[in-house]
Order: sequence, then structure tokens, then C-alpha cells
Amino acid sequence: MGEIENSGYKHYVAGLISGVSMVIVGHPFDTVKVKLQKHNTEANGFKYRGGFHCTTRILKTEGIVVLILMVAVYGSQSHDVRGLYRGATPSFVGMAIESSLVFGIYSQTKQALQGGDFNKKPEPHIVIPSAAFAGSIISFVLCPSELVKCRMQIQGTDSVVPAYRKYSGPLNCAIETVKTEGVKGLFRGGVATFSRESIGNAVFFSTYEYLRHSLHIQFKDYSSVNKNLVDVGIGIVSGGLGGIAFWSAVLPLDVAKTIIQTTPDKDLTRNPFKILKSIYRRSGLRGCYTGLGPTVSRAFPANAAAIVTYEAAAKLLGIVRD
Repeated sequence: MGEIENSGYKHYVAGLISGVSMVIVGHPFDTVKVKLQKHNTEANGFKYRGGFHCTTRILKTEGIVVLILMVAVYGSQSHDVRGLYRGATPSFVGMAIESSLVFGIYSQTKQALQGGDFNKKPEPHIVIPSAAFAGSIISFVLCPSELVKCRMQIQGTDSVVPAYRKYSGPLNCAIETVKTEGVKGLFRGGVATFSRESIGNAVFFSTYEYLRHSLHIQFKDYSSVNKNLVDVGIGIVSGGLGGIAFWSAVLPLDVAKTIIQTTPDKDLTRNPFKILKSIYRRSGLRGCYTGLGPTVSRAFPANAAAIVTYEAAAKLLGIVRD
């Protein structure tokens, strides 16, 4: 079974590449999730019937020019998928930096706690604090980029949601936010982001590490000819299920974060737990898990892609021993 060596900056490089692949696969699902969280948790106004309804509305109203790359992915369609990639620029930047830091910090912290023993079975007292620490650090980088991403994603020409284009682009969104709210405005939703990332990454890496360890033991007798294929399969399963575990644990915090970051009401509480209490009173547990469908649909392929890409990059960089 391949184990990661102590190789410093290379973990950060592999993580950065992993983050890019995650956005390519997962951003359309994320756009749907954010729109659902924004509009379906409001007391009044339009409510999407579900993730599929939201997706079709975006495709129908965001233009008719099909991007060549997206045709290759989705086939010949009469709708433009650019609407699903609204806000992707800050997401690419944020996710690349986030993924680089989370994998780098997690790996180095885990190595320090393990004392150089890279062949040990994953242990909770090592994996959980390492992952939570990495998550808490990246939340400070992630919060501003997600605020810009979410505010861009709720814009559009969807005829069933009041149309407005307040921002001309991600940079304009960031500049206007600083002008109207100050630099601290970019960190609106910081508590929710911190909580989501520290808890979520502890759950993700625990699930990923234990599944990866168990599956490698189960398939250790496979010949070297099939080893690469087995490694990819294990990466898909462990990464995908780790992603589902992450979002199943922290989606309510993400719902609260989206509301805090996108509301025009400056007097709205920034306490995510008060937001969730209000949603629960109005819509029950279902309201706290708004966007669950597109989130779970995104979680498996996006995180599977991230892990497979990370482990492939790690091998190419020489930081995994066979």
C-alpha cells in the first residue's frame, strides 16, 4: 500500500492540482445548491421545486451558446451551461488554494503526530485533530472566496427569481463588498465557515483514511498489472464516500453560511446557530438540509476526482512509496 512520505511543499502542489479538478467536476452542482439555499429558505418569494427544476431553469435562462468544452462533457444540447459555472473564477482560485493548504497542512500535521511512522493504521487521535486543524486554517482563506462565489451564483436572468446583476464580475464583487462593508465584509460568515471546515474535514479525512486503509488491505494481493486500476478505484470510493460524509455532517452550517453571506440585510445575525434555529422553526429539519440533492450529487464525483487527482499527482511528484 502506498504511503505518503515527508516531502514538504510537494503535498501543497498535489493539493492545488486536486482543487482544480474538484471545481471542474463539482461547480455546476454547487451553483444549484447555492440557489436552492438562498431562495428556498426565505420566508416569502419563489421556491424551486427541487434540484432538477433549479438546474433546468438555469440552463433555460442563462443563454443559448454552448461552450465547446461543456459539449464534450454533456453532449449536444440546446442550452448553455455557463450559468452553472457562474462564480467559477473565485471558486477555482479559492478551491485551489484551499485544497493545497488542507492537504499540505493535514499531511504535515499528521506526520508530526505520527512521529515518522507512515505505515500505521489510521488512528482517531491523529487523523481528527490533524484534519480539524487544517480545516480551521483554510477557513480564513475560503471565507472571502466563497462569499464572492455565492454572491455571483445567485445572480442571473432566471425569470422565476427576481433578476438583477449587481456585480459585473468576481473582482467587482469583492471591490464593492469592501466599499460598502469594509474589509471585514469579506469575512461575513466566518464563524459558519470555520465550523463547517473544521468539523467537515475531520469527518472527511477520517472516512477517507479508514476506507483507503481497509480497501488497500483487502486488495493487497492484486498483481502489479492491476495495481494502478485498483488504486484509482480505491481513490474513487474512499474520496467519494468521504465527500458524502463531509456534507452529511455539515450541510446545515453551509445553509446558514449561504444565507449570512448573500443576505442584503446588514442587521441579520451572523450566528449560524440562530439562523438554523429560525429555519428549523419555519421549515423543520428539511429546511436545514436545503440543497441536499445537488450537494450529495456533487459530493461523490467531485471528491472522488479530488482524491484520485491528488494521489496521482503525489505519485508523479515522488511523495508516495509503493
